[in-house]
Amino acid sequence: MTERLTRQQSRQLTRERLLEAAARLFADQGVGGTSVEQIVEAAGYTRGAFYGNFDGKHELVLGLLEERTRHELAEVRAMDVGAGGFEETLDRLRAWHRRRDENLAGWLALRTELWLYALRDPELRPVLAERERHSREIIARSLEQGFTERGIALPAPAEQLALIVHALDDGLSIQRVLAPTGGGSESVVDAVELLLASWAALARTAPTAGTGPENPAPGAAAASTEQEEENP
Repeated sequence: MTERLTRQQSRQLTRERLLEAAARLFADQGVGGTSVEQIVEAAGYTRGAFYGNFDGKHELVLGLLEERTRHELAEVRAMDVGAGGFEETLDRLRAWHRRRDENLAGWLALRTELWLYALRDPELRPVLAERERHSREIIARSLEQGFTERGIALPAPAEQLALIVHALDDGLSIQRVLAPTGGGSESVVDAVELLLASWAALARTAPTAGTGPENPAPGAAAASTEQEEENP
């Protein structure tokens, strides 16, 4: 026998289906181009069911932004949990991108719609900023782990490097939707690995603190004097 849902469970299910329907419609025709009537019709409910869960479309957009934030942050955090090392984290990142690629255009369209809506609303902008901050913190911790495993010091603050990686992911996602032949799901992680290799090389070759033209490394002044004597 099918277990009967409680009132609270039924309401939660209705809310989830309304959010799912809104997400599909927002991705296809935008937040501004979607009405409450279209959302309830796509979800299979009435306007009464909608207003029993949301005060209006604005509250639904806020709920969708918060729901997607929780979901995506949970996915990103899961990449580190139980990973045997940074290389395994990168493998999980590749797998995540492959799954996202199954509907990359729709994912990006919805994400862009929610971003634009939040950027234009002073109430929602802090929610969006907090979401991005959490993502960057997770990336920063992963980068610190990767450099620690290699025995290399970070060439710049982890937060700054995380911002670059995060922006790179966003930019490459847009370019891959616009030019699908430019690279598959591997391109993002390949680009991240290229950045890591460059940063690692930079960290290895960076001069120690206090060295430079005005403060040469030990022995550099003597070598310079010897060269001048040989080549007056």
